[in-house]
Amino acid sequence: MRVGVVMSCPDRDVAATALRAEEAGFDFVAAGEHLFFHIPTPNVFVTLAAAAAATQRIRLLSTLTLLPLYPPALAAKLVASLDNVSGGRFDFGVGIGGEYPPEFAAVGVPVRERGRRTDDALELMTALLDGRSVNASGWWGSAQELQLKPPATQRPHPPIWMGGRRTAAFQRAARFADHWLPYMYTPEQLADSLVAIEGFAESYGRKGCIEGAIFCWGAIDRDPAVARRNAIAAVSSTYQQDFDDLANRYLVTGTPDQVVSRLLEYRDAGARTVIFAGPSDSDPTNRTAELLAAEVLPALRG
Repeated sequence: MRVGVVMSCPDRDVAATALRAEEAGFDFVAAGEHLFFHIPTPNVFVTLAAAAAATQRIRLLSTLTLLPLYPPALAAKLVASLDNVSGGRFDFGVGIGGEYPPEFAAVGVPVRERGRRTDDALELMTALLDGRSVNASGWWGSAQELQLKPPATQRPHPPIWMGGRRTAAFQRAARFADHWLPYMYTPEQLADSLVAIEGFAESYGRKGCIEGAIFCWGAIDRDPAVARRNAIAAVSSTYQQDFDDLANRYLVTGTPDQVVSRLLEYRDAGARTVIFAGPSDSDPTNRTAELLAAEVLPALRG
């Protein structure tokens, strides 16, 4: 399995955190975003640009860009620019959000339109990122014989990762994505969703084109009770709800051996990549990162 780690650090520490992840041998360094949320959150393009400047090899994954909050042409420009300044190392993770309606209201985007807007945006963006001249119009505006210069380094576009949990997300992944990246999923749910996506992909002529992955919230400690407590605290704070009853089902916690065992269940369900989001407090974060790099990463590779 390929392994990535989510940066949960102050903006000023992004470069150093990304470099440590690269030196530890991780395949991806990832960052998520919200415009407004319950907790402090970054802008994913700025965060990953800082990570790109500090690293040479590691890939940079947005987990996830809330695409309906952006004008599509502007989003295409940001994606292309980040891909170019990173030397073709950007992976574009897309989500539709909706769990925090005030951020949609702040930019005048109706929450109920977020799925349609994301589909429309991806259709325009994939053409622009490939360097094609576009002649299109829609709710987002008008692009008459416009061409993105320069286009993205990776062609036809940076790899697209799609998140979500519902049938509409399966269809969107089947149509546009290279990777399916759900979160708060059991291994069984992951396996079932990949079967559903393959069914939709066939209708788009893309059968066999989407690779499975999993985004895991969790924590690692020599004491499994401590790991569980740290993971629950982080996720409960992030989503403003008590995750105690959901922890055993959705969170990946425990000793290094326990975490490896659980992640291998996801591998057997079809995940070729795991993106791991650890605790938010500094000491549990550092402990999780150290054990993830020293013991979990080699076991998953081996």
